[in-house]
Amino acid sequence: MIVSHRCFISGRVQGVYFRVSTHDKAAELGVTAQATNLADGRVQVSIQGESAKVALLKQWLWEGPPLARVDNVECTEVTG
Repeated sequence: MIVSHRCFISGRVQGVYFRVSTHDKAAELGVTAQATNLADGRVQVSIQGESAKVALLKQWLWEGPPLARVDNVECTEVTG
């Protein structure tokens, strides 16, 4: 089943290649993801793809790239 999720990642997630790394990991998993820096220091990630693969990317968001320090990940399913 194809699902869409919107996630907000907080911590040291800007200036550490989080957006590029997220795009690369999404491509590796075969899902679509768009990451955007927010003014409050978080990164927003919109993900779409097969539910099991989306779940893998959501799990990876807790790790992020080597220079990141992820404090929290909040995801919600986007419907409609």
